[in-house]
Amino acid sequence: MNTNRQTVLACIDGSTFSRGVVDYGAWVSRVVGAPLKLLHNIEHREHSPIQDLSGNIGLGAREELLEELTRMEERCSKILLEQGKEMLHNASQRARAAGVAEPIMLQRHGGLAETLIDMEDEIRVLVLGVRGEDREQQEHRIGNHLESVIRALHRPVLVVNRPFDSPPGRCMLAYDGSEAAGKALAMAASSPLFKQLECHLVHVARKQESPVLDAAARVLQDAGLQVHTASLHGDVEQLLLSYQQQQGIELMVMGAFGHSRIRELLLGSVTHHMLTKSRVPLLMLR
Repeated sequence: MNTNRQTVLACIDGSTFSRGVVDYGAWVSRVVGAPLKLLHNIEHREHSPIQDLSGNIGLGAREELLEELTRMEERCSKILLEQGKEMLHNASQRARAAGVAEPIMLQRHGGLAETLIDMEDEIRVLVLGVRGEDREQQEHRIGNHLESVIRALHRPVLVVNRPFDSPPGRCMLAYDGSEAAGKALAMAASSPLFKQLECHLVHVARKQESPVLDAAARVLQDAGLQVHTASLHGDVEQLLLSYQQQQGIELMVMGAFGHSRIRELLLGSVTHHMLTKSRVPLLMLR
């Protein structure tokens, strides 16, 4: 986490995940000493083109219909704006109760990925829910924008999938020797977020001894972190999830892409599987 990136940006909407997003955002903000900014983004909604009914109804009637649709859209936009302001107010109150003195509130319009790309230079950590309000009950899916946001941003993305009960005490860094895993390792070694955490460095390897894992562990140990290592053998996704459950891991850290970029484009990728199956938040890095 680059100390020049001053904002912990928490994205909220009408889903129940937003409460966890605010709470985890407040925790990150307090630990790293960066301001918390709360973002409510209003998507542009596409409407089906209006049929050319001029052959069936009079031109005047069609113009009246278009005017009425325009007025309805304006009223809808106003309602969404007011709803967003209320969400931001409630989120701000929640953040203050969690110890954030002056949370910043921001409302933007447009596609979420485009909004975040435009704000990327000011983001230190992005916090958002695994699903938005449109997919909240679809447990085996991720949000419409989540994958595109992770791919688009070169910032740490904390994906929240549960309520915040207490600050995490154990984290697991899934390490495969890739560039993204190396970035995650460097972040863990340098960020104040990990100084008080028990760090489990896990590598799924084909052979018993893993020099890659040993070298990575030394990086964390040299940074003063409490480190446990595990070299696992078998199915990557299943073993990582099993280890997380067995060890009581409360935060997972991993690169968004592994060695095979082609495989990572598929829905069966490690990244997508962990996002859909994990029951603890994931801190993702490209």
